[in-house]
Amino acid sequence: MRLWSLVSKDYVEKGDIRGGRDVTVDDTMNGKIVLEGRMLGVVYGSKYAIRDVNIKIARNTITAIIGPSGCGKSTLLRCFNRMNDLLDARIEGEILFNDHNIYSDGINVAEVRRLIGMVFQKPNPFPTSIYNNVAFGLKINGFRGDIGKQVEYALREAALWDEVKDRLNDNAYSLSGGQQQRLCIARALAVEPEVLLMDEPTASLDPIASAKIEQLITRLKEKITIIIVTHNIQQAARVSDYVNVMMIDENMIGRLIESGPTREVFESPKSKVTEDYISGRFG
Repeated sequence: MRLWSLVSKDYVEKGDIRGGRDVTVDDTMNGKIVLEGRMLGVVYGSKYAIRDVNIKIARNTITAIIGPSGCGKSTLLRCFNRMNDLLDARIEGEILFNDHNIYSDGINVAEVRRLIGMVFQKPNPFPTSIYNNVAFGLKINGFRGDIGKQVEYALREAALWDEVKDRLNDNAYSLSGGQQQRLCIARALAVEPEVLLMDEPTASLDPIASAKIEQLITRLKEKITIIIVTHNIQQAARVSDYVNVMMIDENMIGRLIESGPTREVFESPKSKVTEDYISGRFG
């Protein structure tokens, strides 16, 4: 069964990105939306982690999600490829991927996660060779082409090929932390996703390794869409085209309070809370 084989395109329009709050996006995004969250809520037990989140992601851009710890950034990110399913969470609302709701009945979740890949905060290579790490997704997805060429392609895309081409049979744990993270990016890229989710991808890396990842992210948006969660406000300002600011409300529920082009949000935030956060007054 393919991803969209049982998906109905009948859904109700629920308005723009406001979600009950004064949140807007750049009109230039119109016609370029690859992912859209509508009235998203995530509930663990009886407690909302995030609620009423409306968000749009433009194709071939870098979108940053920022905010203080505990505001639901990673929870929101995991909605985009249904990783919250693994945490026994209840999901409210819709995620539209190329206009199809990935939470509809009959969706092939494995295919969702192939098309919307993910890279985590801490590098998590498999305890096997560099080559096998990149080839893993190809093999389990029944790739019929030349696996060796695809492994090379992915390593080149992740700016790692020249560093490992003569040691592909070495264990992945022999690589440095920054190299391991780029290996994980290569593993995700090998199956050619449309979207790549990145949850604090440089948080555990030194400044030099972090700079390489940022350069890589900037280049990759020519081919794929990237959504990055980061605590590093300066990093968001450097690499993203759009930024989404999350905060917790008086009930400790994560809310999206502002969205827009990065320069606009950083230079002329509409929310006083956003202004205080990006200026370092709290967080």
